[in-house]
Amino acid sequence: MRAIIFDFDGLILDTEEPIYRSWLEVYEAHGEDLPFERWVKIVGSTTEVFHPQHHLEERLGRPLSQEVIERRIGRRTELILAQQLLPGIVQHIDAARSMGLKLGVASSSTRDWVSGHLDRLGILGRFDCVRCRDDVTSAKPAPDLYIAVLECLGVSASEAVAIEDSPNGVIAAKQAGIRCVAIPNNITASLDLSHADLVLRSLSELTLPELLQRLQPSN
Repeated sequence: MRAIIFDFDGLILDTEEPIYRSWLEVYEAHGEDLPFERWVKIVGSTTEVFHPQHHLEERLGRPLSQEVIERRIGRRTELILAQQLLPGIVQHIDAARSMGLKLGVASSSTRDWVSGHLDRLGILGRFDCVRCRDDVTSAKPAPDLYIAVLECLGVSASEAVAIEDSPNGVIAAKQAGIRCVAIPNNITASLDLSHADLVLRSLSELTLPELLQRLQPSN
């Protein structure tokens, strides 16, 4: 094993629930339901499949005001800034470094979003490579992001482990030929992650050596 590749949203930092809550509040304020079954299709991917603003505007028959849009963004920011790194992240980064493993991030979000938060949290410099949707043709569930990180780190798929929180992310990692650990969050907890090689309740559930041992073929 030579590398660990992390997803970002909902795995390193819980941005998923704040983003969902900020849109849910807008929908409720307009007397509309935000369809969760459609929302989860974009978790770990992009808004190409379902765009919450466009969907609400179609339901209302009019565009949202700039004030509503800006208030929603402000609410999202407020909720995200209240979040801390998710359990086990720092410990696994430290463990990977002590074991001489390379570290990467593969995210369907923009580089400004991912690097900005990683920098704010003081861990951007801990990663050897960050690849975002700006860097590839297709975001997850396509394997492009993981393939890009493998190339950047100079490792093969068999030498890496991906850590994800969503079905879209797990599919992307597996299509790239990478073993994948799934750590569901509050948004993805009800989704099917059985295609991952290992599913844990939290990254703090196992030490990194224990996690890697669980991924061995004999286990």
